[in-house]
Amino acid sequence: MILLIVVAIAGAIFMAICCCFYTYSLFKWRKKLIERAKLGEKKRTSPQRSSATRSSGENGGPKLVMFNNKITLAETLEATRQFDEENVLSRTRFGLIFKACYNDGMVLSIRRLQNGLLDETMFKKEAELLGKVRHRNLTVLRGYYAGPPDLRLLVYDYMPNGNLATLLQEASHQDGHVLNWPMRHLIALGIARGISFLHSTTMVHGDIKPQNVLFDADFEAHVSEFGLNSLATSRSPEASATSTSGSVGTLGYVSPEAILTGEVTKESDVYSFGIVLLELLTGKKPVMFTQDEDIVKWVKRQLQRGQVSELLEPGLLELDPESSEWEEFLLGVKVGLLCTAPDPHDRPTMPDIVFMLEGCRVGPDIPSSADPTSQTSPA
Repeated sequence: MILLIVVAIAGAIFMAICCCFYTYSLFKWRKKLIERAKLGEKKRTSPQRSSATRSSGENGGPKLVMFNNKITLAETLEATRQFDEENVLSRTRFGLIFKACYNDGMVLSIRRLQNGLLDETMFKKEAELLGKVRHRNLTVLRGYYAGPPDLRLLVYDYMPNGNLATLLQEASHQDGHVLNWPMRHLIALGIARGISFLHSTTMVHGDIKPQNVLFDADFEAHVSEFGLNSLATSRSPEASATSTSGSVGTLGYVSPEAILTGEVTKESDVYSFGIVLLELLTGKKPVMFTQDEDIVKWVKRQLQRGQVSELLEPGLLELDPESSEWEEFLLGVKVGLLCTAPDPHDRPTMPDIVFMLEGCRVGPDIPSSADPTSQTSPA
C-alpha cells in the first residue's frame, strides 16, 4: 500500500515537471515568434535612406553613390560601352571624360580618374565635400564611385555645347556660332561668378583656361576641373584651403608667381581669368609666338598706339563706338589688364571683378597709357 502511494506521488511529481517544462518551452517559443514579428514590422515600416545621398550597387559590393538620381554601376558601364574610346569626350591630366547615354534617355559625363591616386576612404570623403559645392556657373558633381581595382569615377551633368576654346576657334573661322558682344559679356560674367563662388568656399581652381569652361544646352558657362587635386592626391585639408601644390596650371594662363613658387592662389586664379577674358574679347591666343609677345603686352601696345579697333575680334567689328556695348567692351579690356597686374596684390578680387563686369566702374587705377577708357574710339 505504501509502495503504491510512493509511486503515485512520484508519478504526479514527474507529470508536474513535464507540464512545467512544456509550458516554459511554449512560452519561449511564443516569445520568439512575437519578437520576430516585431522585427519584421520594424523593417517594413523603417524609412528609406535619404535621397540626399543614395547608393546603388549589386550584391553588397562597392556602390555608385549618387546625390540625386539613382543609377547603378552596371548601367553606367553599359552607358559608356565599357568606357569605349569612341565615348571619350576629352582627355585631361586627371584622366578621361566619357559620354554616358542611359537607356532612359539621360546623358551624363563620367570622369575616370587615373588609377591608384588616392585611397578609397579619402576619396569618398573628398568626393562628399566636393558634391556640396553647387553654383549655376560651376559643373556640379552628381555622384562618385570608388571600388577595386582602384577604379575611381566622378559623375557630372553632360554639357552638350562643348567648351570655350572650341567656341572661340569656330568664331575666329566664322564657321560656327557667331559670338556677339552680349554672348561674350554673359560668358565672362558666368565665368567670373563661378570662380567668385569657388573662392568664397576657400577653394582655389588652379587651372583656369578656355578648355575648362563648358556650356550647357542654353550656352550658359560652367567652370569645370576644380577640386580634382584633392581627389587625385592625398593632401591635408589645410593645404587645400590655401593653395594647390604640384600643379601650376597651363602655359600662357598661369601667373608669373605661380611658375616661380609652384603654388596657385586666389590671386593666380584672378590672373588666369584675366588672360581668358582678354582672349574672349580679342580672339587672340595668350602666347603669340610669331610676334614674340603675350596677349597682355599686345593689348597694351595697341592701346598705347591708340589702335583700339585692333582689339576687336571679327565678331565685334560692328560695335557702335557710341553705344553702351562699346563702353562695356572697353571696361572688359580694363578688367582684363587689372587682373593681369604683375604684382598679385594689385589684382582685384573675384567679387570685385563680378561687380565691375556688371557695369560698375570700380577698382584701382591703372596707368593712362594702359587704360582703354582713355583711348579714342575707332573711326
